[in-house]
Amino acid sequence: MTGRRGGRPLVPAYVSTGGVARPSRPHLERLSLLVGTRTPAPAGLPAAQLALLDALADGSLTVVEAAALLRLPVSAVRVLAADLIDRDLVLARAPIPPAARFDPDLLKRVADGLRALKHT
Repeated sequence: MTGRRGGRPLVPAYVSTGGVARPSRPHLERLSLLVGTRTPAPAGLPAAQLALLDALADGSLTVVEAAALLRLPVSAVRVLAADLIDRDLVLARAPIPPAARFDPDLLKRVADGLRALKHT
């Protein structure tokens, strides 16, 4: 996964996934949260999967963040993560649905209200 001067990796993404093109878990999305289980990695794991486990050692990452860190396409990281989930080395949580996220307008109104209280 070492890069060339132009930023393209020396190893194509399909080699990182062992030639697998689709993840075993199609529900794994770009914003799914990945967390390592801290289970020791078995011998013989591919380098890309070890790199993903290493990236998750300090906490959790979304699939997109992991892809950026590993400098791999999101589709490749979805395949790698799905395989690690199948091996119980990684847990995945679905992204927060848009309806459950905070409304920015509501937060702005609360902040404005707090500022108004401060000045009275």
